[in-house]
Amino acid sequence: MKPGFKLIDVCHTIEDGMITYKGLPGPTISDHLSREASKQFYAPGTEFHIGRIEMVANTGTYLDSPFHRYPDGPDLSKLDLYSLANLEGLVIRCKQGAQSKIGPEVLDDLDIEGRAVLFHTGWDQYWRSDTYANGKHPFLSEATAQRLAESKATLVGIDSFNIDSTAGGTRPVHSILLAHQIPIVEHLCGLNELPDTDFKFFAVPVKVRNFGTFPVRAFGLVAESID
Repeated sequence: MKPGFKLIDVCHTIEDGMITYKGLPGPTISDHLSREASKQFYAPGTEFHIGRIEMVANTGTYLDSPFHRYPDGPDLSKLDLYSLANLEGLVIRCKQGAQSKIGPEVLDDLDIEGRAVLFHTGWDQYWRSDTYANGKHPFLSEATAQRLAESKATLVGIDSFNIDSTAGGTRPVHSILLAHQIPIVEHLCGLNELPDTDFKFFAVPVKVRNFGTFPVRAFGLVAESID
């Protein structure tokens, strides 16, 4: 029997040495206990693998909590699950090309309140290439961030290198959204597979105290008719 829904993965796979954000180190993935070494601890025919990973928090598709920007903001351990899971999703199609500022007009006449608002720019096609991190990625304008905050979005995501312009040192979009307790998901992918509306969005990081950012398994749940 069909389950009555479809799960659509919209996050990148983390691999050893993979660079997500130019200037930050890639993860190191190795064995803490290999299957071969584990044999000495268990009965014949029984073996286990325990992996080890060393990485910065901004790796792969990750979520920013307010603590990422503000020292007194909620960290990962204090995020409300209702702001991360089973959210009504909304995809905004913004495939405007390189170095394009996404203005607030793309939100006109849309119901934003309580939704996960995901910006589909198509920039994920350049993932792990020099183009992806060349600073010419699509990004939200400050006015767009302000509109999202005023409209009470629950979460905001983008399939681009950064939700802000990286041309200077300011990050107004991060500053506005995180000040309003709106988590941000960056480096999404495959948003073309999601419908514009009528789906649920999930992006839940691990529960770590005094940490502001962590990778997520981001996915959409789309209801399907059962024959």
